[in-house]
Amino acid sequence: MSTTEHAPHEHLVLEYHPGLPLSRGKTIMWLFLSTEIMFFAALIGVYIVIRFGAFTWPRPHDVHLSEPIGAFNTFVLICSSVTIVLAFEMAKANQSSLAKIWLALTFALGGVFLGVKAYEYQAKFAHGIHPSASPRSRLYERADLVYAAAVRQRLADVRTELEKLPERTDEQNEQLSRTSTLLNQFVRPLEKKAVMANTAAERQAALDLLAYGVFHAEPHRGEADSSVEGKKIDAEEDRLKAEIVAAKGQREAIAAELPTITDAEAKDKKQAEYDTLGRAIDTEIPAMIELLPTLKTGLMSDDNPDAHWLKLPLMIPSGNMWASTYFLLTGFHAIHVLIGLIAFALMLPMRFTAKNAGILENIGLYWHFVDLVWIFLFPLLYLF
Repeated sequence: MSTTEHAPHEHLVLEYHPGLPLSRGKTIMWLFLSTEIMFFAALIGVYIVIRFGAFTWPRPHDVHLSEPIGAFNTFVLICSSVTIVLAFEMAKANQSSLAKIWLALTFALGGVFLGVKAYEYQAKFAHGIHPSASPRSRLYERADLVYAAAVRQRLADVRTELEKLPERTDEQNEQLSRTSTLLNQFVRPLEKKAVMANTAAERQAALDLLAYGVFHAEPHRGEADSSVEGKKIDAEEDRLKAEIVAAKGQREAIAAELPTITDAEAKDKKQAEYDTLGRAIDTEIPAMIELLPTLKTGLMSDDNPDAHWLKLPLMIPSGNMWASTYFLLTGFHAIHVLIGLIAFALMLPMRFTAKNAGILENIGLYWHFVDLVWIFLFPLLYLF
């Protein structure tokens, strides 16, 4: 506060100076950002409590999350923060054309960020990784009888769809054969074994093997798969080969017995048994042996893209909670990025000078906040 000189008996004239050297626009922007900080702090805090309080949590690869792609998107957003600062500096220097160029580049980088995020979302949608409330979600968190029934039902539906086709291509015939093999030789036997199990341990062992063959967390780089289920699948080939030898012996015995049977009904029954053994020896069991390497790595894993058309349910512990938190956090952040892009698009036709550079400064503050939020989200979602 300062005073001015005045004559005797005149009123005192005061000149007031603002307490903070901020414009009204910047003050309002900081007040708005303070509410946004509290909003995202609450979301991130809840995520941290859920994430580090969970007994299990999906690794990025299990839910088709790529660390290099996330790192690239982080780099893009940091570059956009630099370009918006340069746009502001050009505006202060009354270089409107350069300010527009840097602003347009900021807009383009923000668009790249959203494009990459849309690509990541598409990978989740393609694999049915949604919160369980979504009708297209294929996530199950436990290997139980409900999960086994869902896998069986999906394979049965696929087989029915293929059988209804009036004409099938060679590829579709191969798909039909593969679906029938999985259903009859893998899923149904394990489901039946789980239902008929005498103990909970036997039931869970059968269900775990079924879930393992569909999709499982892969070993870390350089680690061997030493899981019990993996060893069981390794031993399955020997069992199936022994089954072929036994079936051949039964078939030879039936072939020797057939000429001696005089009763027509009994002969037809033996002939049907002979034909069934022949299909098992020549087609069904060899087809199952051929599928074993695929089951060892998981039908729905990235190592078997040719099996993804089956769209089988995925058993991912804590997968539903992961999907809920991932889409909530990244979705709200993407909305904020989109709002920033709309603001940039509205500002592009303007002519920037030192007088109105404050507009760029204010939107720049918002954009830096969006960038800062992502710098917190990236390590939390992609690295831990």
